[in-house]
Amino acid sequence: MELKNFQELIAKVQNSDNKKRVAVAAAHDEHTLEAVFRASNDKLVTPVLIGDKVKITEILHKLSIQFDEDKIVNTENDTEAAEKTVELINEGKADFIMKGKLQTADLLKAVVNKEKGLRTGNVMSHVAILEIPAYHKLIAVTDGGMMMYPNAEEKKQIIENAVNVFLNMGYECPKVAVLAAVETVNPKMPEAVDADILKKMNENGEIKNCIVEGPISVDLTFNRESAKIKGYESPVTGEADILIAPNITTGNIMSKALLEFAGGTMAGMIVGAKVPVVLTSRGATSEEKYLSLVLSASAVK
Repeated sequence: MELKNFQELIAKVQNSDNKKRVAVAAAHDEHTLEAVFRASNDKLVTPVLIGDKVKITEILHKLSIQFDEDKIVNTENDTEAAEKTVELINEGKADFIMKGKLQTADLLKAVVNKEKGLRTGNVMSHVAILEIPAYHKLIAVTDGGMMMYPNAEEKKQIIENAVNVFLNMGYECPKVAVLAAVETVNPKMPEAVDADILKKMNENGEIKNCIVEGPISVDLTFNRESAKIKGYESPVTGEADILIAPNITTGNIMSKALLEFAGGTMAGMIVGAKVPVVLTSRGATSEEKYLSLVLSASAVK
């Protein structure tokens, strides 16, 4: 199974029998509530609102949204909102998290808390999924938002995090391209060396449920004809589902370039904790927040 676009992902989540509950930390934010209740009206999620009850109620009234105010979990400040959100996840009262009007650091501090948090032992990484008109299916870029300069072992976990997202979306064996500037293993290029290590890990069964190719350049990843000309044979060429960036800068630039110049649409989340965390930037559109909710709902086990 492969998803061609976000509309297919939306339909898949809508057809699920189990509607996921999203815990919105510091929910007193208009754009966030717009996205959450759009997703709720589309029968994709059930909102659980945590934050300043007075402000949340004012925004709901302004947006003409009907919601039982008694269900709003009132908190005094951002720290309490973050902690309460994590507590609701641990108590099984919500399925994933969305950041509202609070600092990312405040939310992540509660998520990674050793005693009460949501750590699993795996690294936490950002997965961006893009719909690009020039490509025939959804494509993921990771990690352009969390891990700055991952080593080979951390990249292994970044791959596993992304593969788990795709497995939960219904894929059987996602195809992973570990990107570099060249297709040969150059000892002076750490990303090419890492790619070779990761491919061997996959061949040895250390990275499961996917096909890992690398080192591989972007043109060969997307263009099967270019790969043929260069004599590069792989099931990943022209069919990649997941792109592994060498570092946060490359991943970030690549995702944003695809959005700005290739007419892309994006959804993103943090994975690797017990549940997905929707952590869109302050500049994110309402559409991106909405699609990120859809993606996270589909990625919950």
